[in-house]
Amino acid sequence: MLVVLAAGDSHGYGIMAEADELTGGRAGLGPGSLYAALGRLIDLGLIIETDERPSPELDDARRRYYRITTQGRAVLAEELARLDRIVAYARSNNVAWTT
Repeated sequence: MLVVLAAGDSHGYGIMAEADELTGGRAGLGPGSLYAALGRLIDLGLIIETDERPSPELDDARRRYYRITTQGRAVLAEELARLDRIVAYARSNNVAWTT
């Protein structure tokens, strides 16, 4: 979710759809788990709910929009660096990629 929000503000369904696309359907985010996770990210200060909205003709008034915070970007950068180290290790040790 942080990766999706790092690209720009989004509403819950947009986050869910983008995460689904990024993971090839493996994210497994349904509405219940999505909003529970968004609540945890808000509580941790990694995202905020924003009042800024797109123009009314592009928006549904019921949607809530979310934005990554500076702290969220820092946590995301650390996680991406950690994942990069894991991938580099796997490649340097000829770990085969299987699907």
